[in-house]
Amino acid sequence: MYKKILFINPFGIGDVLFTTPIIHTLKDSFPEIKIGYLCNRRTASILENNPFIDFVFIYERDEFQKVREGSFINWVKKNLDFLDKIKQQGFDLAIDFSLNSQYGFFSWYAGIRQRLGYNYKNRGWLLTKKIKLEGYSDKHIVEYYTDLLKLISIDLKYRKLELYINNTDLVWAEAFLNKYGINSGDLLVAIIPGAGASWGKDAYLKRWSIENFAALSDKIIENYKAKIIIMGDLSEKEAAKSMLNTLHYETIDACGETNLDQFAALLSRMNLVITNDGGPLHMAVALGIKTVSIFGPVDDKVYGIFPPSDNHIIIKKDLSCRPCYQKFRMPRCNRSRECINSISIEEVFEAARKLL
Repeated sequence: MYKKILFINPFGIGDVLFTTPIIHTLKDSFPEIKIGYLCNRRTASILENNPFIDFVFIYERDEFQKVREGSFINWVKKNLDFLDKIKQQGFDLAIDFSLNSQYGFFSWYAGIRQRLGYNYKNRGWLLTKKIKLEGYSDKHIVEYYTDLLKLISIDLKYRKLELYINNTDLVWAEAFLNKYGINSGDLLVAIIPGAGASWGKDAYLKRWSIENFAALSDKIIENYKAKIIIMGDLSEKEAAKSMLNTLHYETIDACGETNLDQFAALLSRMNLVITNDGGPLHMAVALGIKTVSIFGPVDDKVYGIFPPSDNHIIIKKDLSCRPCYQKFRMPRCNRSRECINSISIEEVFEAARKLL
C-alpha cells in the first residue's frame, strides 16, 4: 500500500495531460494516497486545479540555470532547498516520465525508495524498476505511460484525459465573451494558429500557414455565421495580428489575453476547436470539445487524440517521409514541409463541416 506518490513530468501541456488517466487510476486503486507532481512552470496551474493532486513542485530548468550563471554555490543551495521540500513529504513511490537521469537523482536524493521510469539511453540507472525505451513509435504515449503501472501490477482503469477548471476562470470566460456581445446560442469556433510551444524555435515546423487559417475562418463565417475566436499565448500575438490583417470578417482576438487557466475556461465554451498539433489540442479533447487538428511531421498514432473518437478529426498527409519526427529527433526537411503545406483549406473546412 502506497501512502504518497510523486509524478515527475517536466514536459509540455500534452504530456502532462497524458498522465491524468494514470493519476485517476492510482487514486482509485489507493483512495487514501497523496499525490505530488513535479512539473515545469507552464503546466503547474492545470495540475493545481486537479482534485487528485495534493502537491505541485515547480522545477523550471532555465530559472535554476540563471542562478548557476550567477553563483554556483547559490545554485547548489537552490537545488537542495527544492529537493528538501520534496523529501519532507516522505514519498514512497516515484513515477518518472522524464527520460533523464537528473530526475532519477532527484527522487533518489528525496529518499523515495521505489522509483519507476524508462531506461532511455541508459539514463535510468537510479531507477529501481525500469523499462528500456528507444523512443515512442508504435502506440500512443498514454499506452507507454500505462506500461509503468504494470511494473506495480496495476491496470489502467480510466482512459480519458482530464482537465479541471475552477469557477473563477469560468466566470472570467463568460465575462470575456459578454464583452464581445457573444450570446449563449452563438456558434463559437476557436482557431489556434500557433501551438506546439514546447518545440521552441522549431514550433513553426508543426504549424499550418496563417494565410490558410485566415481563409478557413472566412469560409466558416460565410457558411455558418459562426463567431471566430483566435486563441494562443502572448508569444503568438504577432501571428494573430497577421491573421487579423488577412481576414475579411470581424473576429475576436484572444491571443495573449489569458493565462493558462483562463485559456482552458474559454476553450470549454467552444463548439469546435481547429488547431495545429500541440497542447491546446489535448486540452480541448480533455474538455470534451470537438476538434479538427493538423498533423505534419509528428505521428498522430503516438501524439494524437486519446482516446480516438468521431468527435475529433485529424488532417494529415500519407507521405513516404512522414512521420519524420522519430526517437525525439527531427531531421532536416528536403520536401519544403510538404506534409503541412499540401493540406488544403477545403480539406480542413470539410472536416469542420462534418463536426458542425
